[in-house]
Amino acid sequence: MMTTMTATRMTMITGDDRSRCGDRATMISYRGYTKRFGTLLAVDALNLDVRAGETLALIGPNGSGKTTTLKAALGLVGATTGRVVVGGHDVTADGRHARARLGYLPQRLTFPEGCTARELLGFYARVRRAWSGDVERLLSRVALGDVADRVVDDFSGGMRQRLGLAIALLGAPDALVLDEPTAALDPSGALLLRDLLAEIRREGTTVLLSSHDLAEVAALADRVGIFVAGRLALLGPTPELVRGLGATGLEETYRRITATTQLVA
Repeated sequence: MMTTMTATRMTMITGDDRSRCGDRATMISYRGYTKRFGTLLAVDALNLDVRAGETLALIGPNGSGKTTTLKAALGLVGATTGRVVVGGHDVTADGRHARARLGYLPQRLTFPEGCTARELLGFYARVRRAWSGDVERLLSRVALGDVADRVVDDFSGGMRQRLGLAIALLGAPDALVLDEPTAALDPSGALLLRDLLAEIRREGTTVLLSSHDLAEVAALADRVGIFVAGRLALLGPTPELVRGLGATGLEETYRRITATTQLVA
């Protein structure tokens, strides 16, 4: 009984706090989005607005629905029921225009063998019909200009992630979708990529990301959504989430809501 009451109280405190920024346009919208893989309910009736210009981070245990939610925005995972709209375009009915608004950095990158960074970025620029000048500008921006003619096979994990970010930025997309962008990077690589994302955030690009790094989330995100068992259990700015639970920080907030929601479910 106490567990159920606590979970309900937390949802009422945070809501989706859209009233504070009601005049900001919505970039990505999920309406009743539900995805089942056979008998597995991956995402359950998700209603979520990602506002233009904000960074929204999704956190939660493995298998809680974060990656499915990200891929839904890209049209990579269709809805069982519900819909996803990107920049006013329904992902199912008008996927080409919806995807054109987005840049995507997956958790695991795979590149063709034997290609240099400049060759790969040039190839993706042609695919995305991006301005050719983007290639040199983005190589410099992600600190790969000096190694642009090296074969990517020899790149470190951090260098490959930065190249992936450069590809995602081709064509100046309105929003970036990033799945665990600093996963498996050493501290130096993670810090460099985090600095790039902070810069992109300051420029006003919408960012929807998933992460297991709570320090990264606290540093980058305007709002945080906590997923448990396919459901969005909590949503709001980090200070409000922490204050609403009387917690000492995001880590304690995460521990409480995941433990509580699992008990309720």
